[in-house]
Amino acid sequence: MAANADTVSLHDAVTNRIISELEAGRIPWVQPWASSGTTPLGLPQNAATGRAYSGVNILLLWAAALEQGRPSQRWLTFKQALGLGGAVRKGEKGTMVVYADTFIPKTEQEKAKSSGDEARRVGFLKRFTVFHTDQCDGIPCVEPVAAPPGRSEVLPHVEAVITATGADFRVGGDMAFYSPSHDFIQVPPQEFYFEPINWYRTKLHELGHWTGHPSRLDRDFSGKRGGEGYAREELVAELCSAFLCAELGVVPTVRHADYVGAWLEVLKGDNRAIFQAASLASKAASFVIGRVT
Repeated sequence: MAANADTVSLHDAVTNRIISELEAGRIPWVQPWASSGTTPLGLPQNAATGRAYSGVNILLLWAAALEQGRPSQRWLTFKQALGLGGAVRKGEKGTMVVYADTFIPKTEQEKAKSSGDEARRVGFLKRFTVFHTDQCDGIPCVEPVAAPPGRSEVLPHVEAVITATGADFRVGGDMAFYSPSHDFIQVPPQEFYFEPINWYRTKLHELGHWTGHPSRLDRDFSGKRGGEGYAREELVAELCSAFLCAELGVVPTVRHADYVGAWLEVLKGDNRAIFQAASLASKAASFVIGRVT
């Protein structure tokens, strides 16, 4: 019971953090790297293992890096800092991240043995505290990798990723959308955008929807426009676009502020929604990048 209560409190803590950002007029996954001048573009990375953080932890660490003015996206635990021969400086305050997994309770194992059915797995969340390498002494310095240029009209490295997906892109009209029934993406010509870079963010957003086709990651597209299901899928695509932009060095200015109200309704109605959306978006972004050979 205590473990379940802790999971609920974690869902509430993270969800309330995202809600407060949205209500303040800030979209946590559209970060102003270009104007901050301190925190570089990129996905948060564990400084000890080299692995990128995923899901909702991306949002938590992006927000922390910007608030604290950190010079990189490198984080690690207290023990990992010691393992690298360094140490967290006394008095430094850590940042919360979460770990999600499943396990089979003993009661479920016993039920499965007696009934012959498959044991039911139960999800759980654990909280961890990480510190930025800037909060540590003795950590080997790693120069941040310069992000690819993000404000030119043609970005060959992004075009290469888009082409590698094999998605059916059609250029024309004055609307951007993905058609699940016909499995194609349409975007207006790049000349229609006040800032050409936003054409790429739009294409990556629609690619996020494209990953949900039944032949790929098989997400639910049944929600009607303006409804909760529709807002949930838009949130997944928006986060997928943000994660891909960070990985590919695209710094757009589009905000999609028209969806904020719908997202707030979803988040306030379900404290797990941001976790689920961020997890699905991470899988979608990995699917897109994984198409590159």
